[in-house]
Amino acid sequence: MSGDTARPGAPAVETRGLGVTLGGRQVLADVTLSAAPGQWLAVIGPNGAGKSTLLRAVAGLIPRQGEVLVNGAAVEGLRPRRRARLVAYAPQTPALPPDMTVYDYALLGRTPYISYLGSESARDREVTRSVLDRLDLDGFAARPLGHLSGGERQRVVLARALVQQAPVLLLDEPTTALDLGHQQQVLELVDRLRLADRLTVVTTLHDLSLAGQYADALVLLAEGRAVAAGPPGRVLAEPLLTEHFGARVRVEPGADGRPLVHLVRPPLPSPISAVEEG
Repeated sequence: MSGDTARPGAPAVETRGLGVTLGGRQVLADVTLSAAPGQWLAVIGPNGAGKSTLLRAVAGLIPRQGEVLVNGAAVEGLRPRRRARLVAYAPQTPALPPDMTVYDYALLGRTPYISYLGSESARDREVTRSVLDRLDLDGFAARPLGHLSGGERQRVVLARALVQQAPVLLLDEPTTALDLGHQQQVLELVDRLRLADRLTVVTTLHDLSLAGQYADALVLLAEGRAVAAGPPGRVLAEPLLTEHFGARVRVEPGADGRPLVHLVRPPLPSPISAVEEG
């Protein structure tokens, strides 16, 4: 099937038997998942489970086994420029040239649409300015990246991905190193853009409560395999989390019915008397 042929009713993004081996070690094995058009799918799991590797494999940045499909079309064999028109990827810790301006960095998202020997068109500039405006970054367009706060840098990385105008958006830990206010700001922004543009969002999230609050569906990775998938209420179950995270947790519904995950401190040991009797 051609990468330009969409199958009606197909998932927006899908993996079948996805596997990745890095440095002789199998990091992912037989991972199958799918996200419907306009859906937010969150990938969760303990450290080292392969979450970031999964996104990089879907983005075509590392060798893999198995299939990746977008709108039912296999992306295998597509040139990177064509793949970048289908899937946009925002890494967890991107290299941001400190002297590059916000506008020029965001404009890099138009690279898949610019010929190798050409320059950006009026359309490329229009798309870039529009995205910066929607992310409240228009006033920062001329500012060097090295002069931005953490929250501003996260928005700029998101801007570059959105400028690609790809139907599938991959976000690797978009709230890393952000305080509570900026975490909420970024996630609310992603959700608004998803709904407005019918984007399909696949993101890794370290915070299980945030995953439960924002995602439509979750995939739980453990030791490179998908061990659970489904709505947040099914995946964020206490037995599953205890087994795969090795933590004592309590899961309860929030005000909107979505699950909230709380750590439960184990009972404190009984104090030892300073004076032993007998």
